[in-house]
Formats: sequence, C-alpha cells, structure tokens
Amino acid sequence: MFRQAGQDRFLLDLRRGAHDSLRQALKPERLERAVGVLYVPATERVSHYFEASLPDQFDAYLWFEKTRAVTPIRDGDLSLPADHPFAP
Repeated sequence: MFRQAGQDRFLLDLRRGAHDSLRQALKPERLERAVGVLYVPATERVSHYFEASLPDQFDAYLWFEKTRAVTPIRDGDLSLPADHPFAP
C-alpha cells in the first residue's frame, strides 16, 4: 500500500488531529509480522503474525522504499571515549 503511494520515503504523523481522514483509512486491522522472530515454516502464520491497526498502535510511520545493510563494526574500528560504556 505504501509502495503504491509512489514516494521513496516519508514520515506519516498518525496522532489524532494530524490526518484524521487518513487515520480512518488506515484503521482496519491488517496482518503485522512480529519483529525478531525466527522463520519456522510450519508455524510461521500462526506464531509470527497478528492483527494490528496502524494508527491505533503507532504515533508515526516511517517509509523507506530502499534500504541497505549496515557495515558491521569490527574490533579496533572505533575510537571510543574512555568513559563510554563499551570502551575497552
């Protein structure tokens, strides 16, 4: 649905009063996949998806048509201040 809007990226304010007609259009529950779950084909639909209403669950929605993986940080790649919690 958001891809069909034709925008590469956008921020949608879903708080009451911001875009009430749009909130109403997005209110019907749709399937949402839980974050951080493992793919188990036999139970995928039952255990990893649930019904959710976008404007009832979130204050805002960010859309990015294209993303890319982050580059992992390797040991020694960072110069952290001595008082940083993860400093060596």
